[in-house]
Amino acid sequence: MNTYMGKTPLFITGIGTGIGKTIVSAVLVEKLKADYWKPVQSGDLDNSDTLLVKSLVSNPVTKFYPEAYRLTQPFSPHKSAALDGMEINPEKIIIPQTDNQLIIEGAGGLMVPLNERFLMIDLIKKLGAEVVLVSQNYLGSINHTLLSIDALRSRNIPIKGIIFNGDSDEWSESVILKQNLPLLVRISNQKSITPEIISLLGQQFTL
Repeated sequence: MNTYMGKTPLFITGIGTGIGKTIVSAVLVEKLKADYWKPVQSGDLDNSDTLLVKSLVSNPVTKFYPEAYRLTQPFSPHKSAALDGMEINPEKIIIPQTDNQLIIEGAGGLMVPLNERFLMIDLIKKLGAEVVLVSQNYLGSINHTLLSIDALRSRNIPIKGIIFNGDSDEWSESVILKQNLPLLVRISNQKSITPEIISLLGQQFTL
């Protein structure tokens, strides 16, 4: 694992797209006064995840590191890169060196391709990070969550814990939690997301 001052980077990934990784990242950045890095941004560069997290964090300590790849198209990174006339080279995705805790936000889920041979889960392994897995209850989410857990464990990638984001479903969550993963927090649906809400959500974490 990569460690700086004994702090293993935390990689925020989800069971799919639109699960709430960026909000979770903001909550953890604020709670831990951690640094933030999103290696690959696909599309919406004027309203990137880095800019969103920056707007929601109010502590004076956090540093924000530039993306290794800023892609103009809102697709899977391998497609976005191809449309931009390039191929993502994992060797050029170099983790920032910091003495602070580092929060790394992924793009999409674990099996999102960065190029034709390298997946997001391969990047997590390369960076030596520990995973915070964000799940959300919907029809099929048990399958997606258990597959994500199995994929991480089969590659010996440590999982810090799981977060349920959105409406609660005890039937789904009880099955998932039988995987012996720490439940870090349940985040209920919020009418609005402000720095104050981010700070309050951080107080609920068991991390």
